[in-house]
This record gives sequence, structure tokens and C-alpha cells, in this order.
Amino acid sequence: MSKRTAFLLVLLVIALSVTAVVHAQDQKRVALIIAQGGLGDRSYNDAAFAGLTLAAQDYGVEVVPIESADPVGEGEQILRNAAEAGFDLVITLEFSHFDPLARVAPDYPDTLFSIVNIVVDQPNIVSIMFDEHTGSYLAGALAAMVTSDAAVPHTNQAAVIGAIGGVQSTGIDVFLDGYLQGACAVNPDIQVLFAYSSGFGDPAKGREIALAMHEQGADVVFQVAGGTGAGVIVAAKDEDFYAIGVDSDQDYLAPGFVLTSMLKRVDVAVYDVIGKLVAGELAGGTVEQYGLDKDGVGLSDMTYTRHVIPREYMDRVKEMREQIIAGDLAVIDTRTLTEEQRQMLYDNRTCAGLVELQKSLDE
Repeated sequence: MSKRTAFLLVLLVIALSVTAVVHAQDQKRVALIIAQGGLGDRSYNDAAFAGLTLAAQDYGVEVVPIESADPVGEGEQILRNAAEAGFDLVITLEFSHFDPLARVAPDYPDTLFSIVNIVVDQPNIVSIMFDEHTGSYLAGALAAMVTSDAAVPHTNQAAVIGAIGGVQSTGIDVFLDGYLQGACAVNPDIQVLFAYSSGFGDPAKGREIALAMHEQGADVVFQVAGGTGAGVIVAAKDEDFYAIGVDSDQDYLAPGFVLTSMLKRVDVAVYDVIGKLVAGELAGGTVEQYGLDKDGVGLSDMTYTRHVIPREYMDRVKEMREQIIAGDLAVIDTRTLTEEQRQMLYDNRTCAGLVELQKSLDE
């Protein structure tokens, strides 16, 4: 080997070493704080984790999921620990971190934070929001179409459907209220039963509530309850009625007994914001919005049920989706209502109550 060749090889090794160091220094680090219900819920948390790991693969970022036995009570400490650990971006999936994050973020101005499902107006916070009400509207409309159709299996003659939330809050109610609006648009005389499980990790409680609704005539029950919702799906299979899944595509959990799933693509959102972080395009003090137009929300492909749903029902749901995107069909986002307006609806959470609410909004 000539001295010139040896010298060039030394330069190449030095260059590669420097490149490796620079790459390591530039590698972004992202923490994902898991919400109530934990990983393994086959719903909200698992969907977000899927987006996180895909981003790690595609963008070469270092990712760390953070779980706590008490993500609500330990919220502020979890956020502070993540910031102290030097992550470039800390994403929290926990809705209740609204107040703790507002206190923590100003103490770490060089850290970007992101929170899902609620807007926190701080210069280093990116809020991630979804149009859950529009996707849930489509789910409610489909439920109302099939509930008393004798040609559709697992249904009965009663125009009664149900919806179960985990904990009553504006973030959960926006699903249920959208569901109600969609159902009432199809059948103004339909009865929609509502209940809350008071948690997101109790499948037995979800099963119990779903069975009680079924005894009252509900043959389609929408669950917005994280891990608790797994019990709703089990009940549907055991007692021959339909569940509607949420967040992830849960149709496979009980093939033929999950009518559809209302997808809330938190995986898409997590992947998207990390991609913007890597590209240097993620700015604090902003809101990232995901709706039907971005496939941020919507219905599953209904792999196990689409063959038993009449074509005209599917066509009508598709038409509703297009009308919402075009702005020709308005769905009320109850998060935007005043407390008085929300209470007006919840005092009479029926199709008639929706009519009265709309009258007050039009005045």
C-alpha cells in the first residue's frame, strides 16, 4: 500500500468517525407518556405506540415510552422527569395533564412538549386535536341504520343503541355527542343509552354495562373506554349483538360482532409530529388538527361485517363523510359549547334535546 493510499484511508476513517459523532449528537430523542389504561389496551395507547415505533424506524429517532401506575396523580412529576432527561420532544397522551403541563412547560423553554386531545396555549407546546365528533357521527349514523333492520344479523326490532364512555369529560363526550347526532340524523325517534365506566382499565365493568344496555334493547353499543371497552366487545360476542370499537381498528377482536371501529389515528398524529420535529418544522404554540380530510378520523374497513351491511347504508355513510369534508353537513363539536349549552343537552340527551340545542345555537 502506498503512503498516499494509507494517508487517504486515515482521512476517511477520521471523516466517518466525525460523521458518526455528529449523527449521534443530531439524533432526536422523543418520550411518549402513556395514558390511563396503559400499553396493551389494543386501543388509544397502543395506536400511539405504533406511531412512535414506526417513527423510530423511519426517522432514526430514539424513542422511550413512559408508563406509570398513576399517570393522573403523578402527572407533574412524570412531565418534569421527562424534561430533565433531555428529550427533544415529550408527548403526553394523558388528557388530565392539561394543568400540570401548563405549569411545567415554562420551566423548560428548550424542550418541546405535545399533548393529545386538548389545547394548551404555551410557546413550547404543540397541541394535537382530532375531529372525533365527525367520525363518531358516521358511526352513529351506521348504528341507527342497522339497529332495527331484520336483514342484518345480531339486531332486534327496537330502535335502541348505546354508548359507553370511560370517564365523563369533554374529551370523551365529544365522541358520544357526535354518535348521538349521527344516529338522530338517520332516525329522530331512536333511543340512545349513555353510561360511564369511571375508568379505562376494567373490562369486567365494561361487560357489565354493555349487558345492561343490551337488556334494555340496545343491539349496537359504542365503547369509548380504552381497555374497559374490551369487555364491551366480549359482551357483544357472548350475547349476540354489535359493539363499535374505538381509536384502533378493533374489528378483529370479535370478528362479525364489531360492527365497525371509529378510528382516531393517534398513530398518524404521533408519527407526523415526530417527522416534523426531525425536519425542523415542528413549532410550539400551534395546534395540529386531524379530521376526516386527513384520515385522522373515520370508520374501519369493516372486514368482517361489510358483506352483511346493505350497500345503500354504506353509500349513505360515504355521502355523509363527503358532505362533512365539504362543509355541507355541520356536526356540533360540544367542546366548543359553553358549560350552560352543554348542560342543556345533557339534561335531555336525546334527539329532541339536540333539536332544542340547535335552536339555541341559531338564536
